Amino acid sequence: MPERKATVASRVGLHARPASIFAEAAGEVPVEVTIAMDGDPVDEAMDASSILSLMSLGATHGDIVVLRAEGEGAEEALESLAKIIETDHDAE
Repeated sequence: MPERKATVASRVGLHARPASIFAEAAGEVPVEVTIAMDGDPVDEAMDASSILSLMSLGATHGDIVVLRAEGEGAEEALESLAKIIETDHDAE
């Protein structure tokens, strides 16, 4: 299963606006994507398109998260979603 690590760039972490932007993008990709904190077991990964899941993850600025997806287009989806996490949406 392809995976991609990304560092949370938003100063408030994956909360409110950054979580909303990411969840919307994750819901639009052609594969199901999960997200977990780096080092957490794979079975603890959450639905990346759920704002509630993202906010309960507790990822703060500088934390590393792991995105996973399977299927056609998974690699491209993970890259595009990682870019969203690695952007400081609070600075825009």
